[in-house]
Amino acid sequence: MRYIIIGAGAVGGAVGGRLAGAGHEVVLVARGAHHAALRDGGLRLKVPDGEYTYRLRTVTGPGELGGLRADDVLVLAVKTQDTVAALQAWGPAPVAGGGTAAQRLPLFCAQNGVEGQRLALRVFRHVYGVCVWLPSTHVEPGVVSAGGAPLTGMLHLGRHPHGTDATARLVAADLEKSHFEAPVVPDVARWQYAKLLSNLGNALEAVAGPVADDTAVALFERVRAEGARVLDAAGIAYASVEEQRALRGHKVDLVPLDGAPRGGGSSWQSLSRGTGTIEADYLNGEIGLLGRLHGVPTPLNDLLQQLANTFARERRAPGSMPYGELGRLAEEAATAPSTAPRGKAVGNPNR
Repeated sequence: MRYIIIGAGAVGGAVGGRLAGAGHEVVLVARGAHHAALRDGGLRLKVPDGEYTYRLRTVTGPGELGGLRADDVLVLAVKTQDTVAALQAWGPAPVAGGGTAAQRLPLFCAQNGVEGQRLALRVFRHVYGVCVWLPSTHVEPGVVSAGGAPLTGMLHLGRHPHGTDATARLVAADLEKSHFEAPVVPDVARWQYAKLLSNLGNALEAVAGPVADDTAVALFERVRAEGARVLDAAGIAYASVEEQRALRGHKVDLVPLDGAPRGGGSSWQSLSRGTGTIEADYLNGEIGLLGRLHGVPTPLNDLLQQLANTFARERRAPGSMPYGELGRLAEEAATAPSTAPRGKAVGNPNR
């Protein structure tokens, strides 16, 4: 199989580089300065066992490939806010032998949150969810670092909305030969919702810096607890913290890399690169959406969503709000009168 990595940033670059290092054919898809650096100098992947340069075919879209093959696997690794544009570009692309990518090819959504695969299922017939546990960084064009050891990451795979099949098992086998553990599970969403609860701290880190001291940890626990209440009210299953820890153990421990400090997660990196967008609408905003659907107030997640979007829009430096100020805003938000609807909406309002 040929792997086409749509969005060769932190996650996509790490996955694509490791697959290439294991001998698989890989095409990278990127934009702007990152595309130019990958095209001209190759992908520089920094990992605990060394630094590797992979000179891989790099394109900006399907038109530069000269056609897709029937054995292609598409890995969607763009941020969720860029998903629709990617689907519009790749869905109609023709595949050798007839049909389009949307009709024939598998699409693996290696993204934070849960919305990307929902959007994909509107376009693609064969959609797979991926729960991404992969500490990686991309802040410099052409360079990706991934400090997980002894494995680079753990990637749960499964069909969306549920189930498994031979394609998922084949991809998992390739990943497991490429420094990943890749469990194939029929309920991948249960792991993705658990990861969503962890990712609610992405905006916290992006706005105010590392979740390290007691004050920051306490605030994150409140944000996460708010998210858990919403998932419980919505009847959405998610793996427990204990189950996640037991499975991962010390398989993906983060180790320091020379010349590649890890400043923060994906949202922090978006602010660091000054992209002008951030994924908060699909992390904290997912909790806000479910809260409004099920009558559960979500003031802390609403606040973080708003702040993260403001920081991205105004291109503020990551971590530039003191935790004291953020804590004050959080208290004001938590004690303000709730505007959440009471209970679930019922019936058809359009009747």
